[in-house]
Amino acid sequence: MAGYTPPMNDVTFLLGEVFDFDAAMAALPEYEGVDTSLATTILEEGGKFCAEVLEPLNRPADEEGCRLKDGLVTTPKGMAQAYKAFVEAGWAGLSGDTDYGGQGLPRVIQILLDEMLSSANLSFGLFTGLTRGAVEAISHHASDDLKARYLPKLISGEWTGAMALTESSAGTDLGLLSTRAEPVGGGSYAITGTKIFISSGDHDFGGNIVHLVLARLPGAPKGVKGISLFLSPKFLVEENGALGARNGMSVGSLEHKMGIHAQPTCVMNYDGAIGWLVGEPGRGLNAMFTMMNAERLFVGIQGLGVGEAANQRAVAYARERLQGRSADGARSPVPIIEHADVRKMLLTGRALTDAGRALAVWTALQMDIAARHPDPDTRRVADGFVSLLTPVVKAAFSDFGFEIAVMSQQVFGGHGYIREWGMEQYVRDARITQIYEGTNGVQAMDLVSRKLPMENGDLARRFFALIGSDLGAADGAADLGETVDAVRQSLARLEGLTDHLLTNGADLEEAGAAATDYLRHFALVTYGWLWVRMAARATAADRTSASISRYVDLARFFTARLLPQTLALDAAIRAGAAPVVAYDAILP
Repeated sequence: MAGYTPPMNDVTFLLGEVFDFDAAMAALPEYEGVDTSLATTILEEGGKFCAEVLEPLNRPADEEGCRLKDGLVTTPKGMAQAYKAFVEAGWAGLSGDTDYGGQGLPRVIQILLDEMLSSANLSFGLFTGLTRGAVEAISHHASDDLKARYLPKLISGEWTGAMALTESSAGTDLGLLSTRAEPVGGGSYAITGTKIFISSGDHDFGGNIVHLVLARLPGAPKGVKGISLFLSPKFLVEENGALGARNGMSVGSLEHKMGIHAQPTCVMNYDGAIGWLVGEPGRGLNAMFTMMNAERLFVGIQGLGVGEAANQRAVAYARERLQGRSADGARSPVPIIEHADVRKMLLTGRALTDAGRALAVWTALQMDIAARHPDPDTRRVADGFVSLLTPVVKAAFSDFGFEIAVMSQQVFGGHGYIREWGMEQYVRDARITQIYEGTNGVQAMDLVSRKLPMENGDLARRFFALIGSDLGAADGAADLGETVDAVRQSLARLEGLTDHLLTNGADLEEAGAAATDYLRHFALVTYGWLWVRMAARATAADRTSASISRYVDLARFFTARLLPQTLALDAAIRAGAAPVVAYDAILP
């Protein structure tokens, strides 16, 4: 069975032609020397590591799983060695702050590496992604002393990070959490409580594990305003930076999960674990959301990566598997890729994945611009786009990634249900991406209730205007007239729905009934915009006819077969909350 192939041709096309990566980087201080050639060279090497080291571990590590014995967590055979090789090769510090030993490369390169990590081995990628999330929170909110003590080894990958939010009675509603932190002198606190669902909570990679823990200080008010954030390491750190005594935390058990079996998801007990405040007292959720927003984007990339890997395998299988007659009845058996229904599933996966990657690159570019552009207005606009797109990237990428995994499994027929082909693992692994870091329903409510009203709706309108401008620029592109028109019509529907929700969204039942449908509508229109952009660039560039046809034909497929979903979504949203709130008469 064919293994994973990093999608470098698409990456090069996106960076070099669709988004003019070189010009974008030239405008950003400290990135002037970063160009498409450097980015693709780095990503080619990262792709080799993913394909040659991580992907071969994926299925055996899933089958072996993690173990807990005598308080010690053991990861599957080969995982610790792979992590060591990953760190020694410098991949952990790719986008890390140069002040603390990182390489300081753009988010665009990091996100594309994250996709390949997720395609090759989702469980492994969580170790590195969670560590970077911890780095984000510490960098933005911790004291200079904590930064100096912890960031260099977190950025290098010598130490790893974990986020400890959830409790058995406090999931999405973190205001219900009961873990407490008591001051014990010298600016430190003793943390007591139990957290569940803690990915990378413990492992056997060596080094330290830095937990960011939400807890309440004495006398803190109820609700989210009483929550503070604390840094609590597995091993206390001596003044000289060496690891000292084991802190007061332990693994109560490992969660038995549907997927990501090679990732140790822990129940963590904090029994007077020593920790230090990160950020201001009572502002822990604000500090944690710095980490969570980074993780939400990362989880979206996980969904994208699984979808890419599953689609690759399904295409390879469909080309080899002989079954049935050709459409004209003249040949039998034929490769199943000749059957229209199989092609439709494969093309759906390809159309959603390629557009998702384009949106990932565009969003990462906005993150780089927001962080480094010399013009404050440019930074503000880019930051607004990132805020608007974060729930869309997390939810749409993970929804589509799961759907692609299921369709790709379907291509295999009965073999897809059998473990040895690897497809059922993609389905199991992809499923968690729709759930953790805020379920996709929560993301949809964030989009409708928080992001759309920002700037009195002007943030969303600015994004729609950008799409409209690109559609206008593509009007003259050869063979794209129907494609552009289809996206323009869907954009008009989205703008109308946005006005509808801005008018009626204050009613929580109306917002809740519309949210997930609206987010999908938003994502499909955004994907349509990017397909127009990719197809227009393909026709304008000096490329082979096969390459041009690929993007133009996929753009046509998307707008003809997938974008029409927006018609049904529009109708469903406009039906309002009434059919939903009538549940008392329907449900027992």
